[in-house]
Amino acid sequence: MITMNVKTLIVVGAGGHGAAVAEAAMLSGQWADVVFLDDGYPAKLECQGWPVIGSMAALEQCPAGSGVIVAIGNQAAREQKFVQLRQAGMKLVSIVHPKAWVSEGAALGKGVAVMAGAIVGINAKVGDGAIVNANATVDHDVVLEAFAHLGVGVQLAGGVKVGRAAWLQAGSCAGYRVVVADGAVTQPGTALIAD
Repeated sequence: MITMNVKTLIVVGAGGHGAAVAEAAMLSGQWADVVFLDDGYPAKLECQGWPVIGSMAALEQCPAGSGVIVAIGNQAAREQKFVQLRQAGMKLVSIVHPKAWVSEGAALGKGVAVMAGAIVGINAKVGDGAIVNANATVDHDVVLEAFAHLGVGVQLAGGVKVGRAAWLQAGSCAGYRVVVADGAVTQPGTALIAD
């Protein structure tokens, strides 16, 4: 049995993004240990050396004081697990890689992942369960609605609004004050300009 305390981070999703989030958490120095929950359990028992302790059904065995983050790239799956965790009274936490930069004037929701090399500028608002992936830029006054996903190297100029559960794939960019619709998906390298 895994012994967990309030310094244990529970990562839901033992895939590539989950491993990257776990690494960011450990590098931050804010967590003593990481364990995973993944619906591939018991076939999947570890992720990059960290233990997979069960599926989401094992949630009831996790201490209420542990931090938890959903690290699943798919927006719908991430939201579904996030809601399940919130309803269970779990402490949803955000993870910021120590090589990312987040302005003190930015606001991060719960369960946000800000990965290596990412920048979140002043007055930016990042909604619950959103992902700001490696080397993505969220400039001043940008709004990412809940469960939005910025792929690797996405660049958002000031005042952009990215709708709920929208996914801007790797290398996409948006000029000043662009509005991206809820649930929209861009192809990699897409350039968006305001009307």
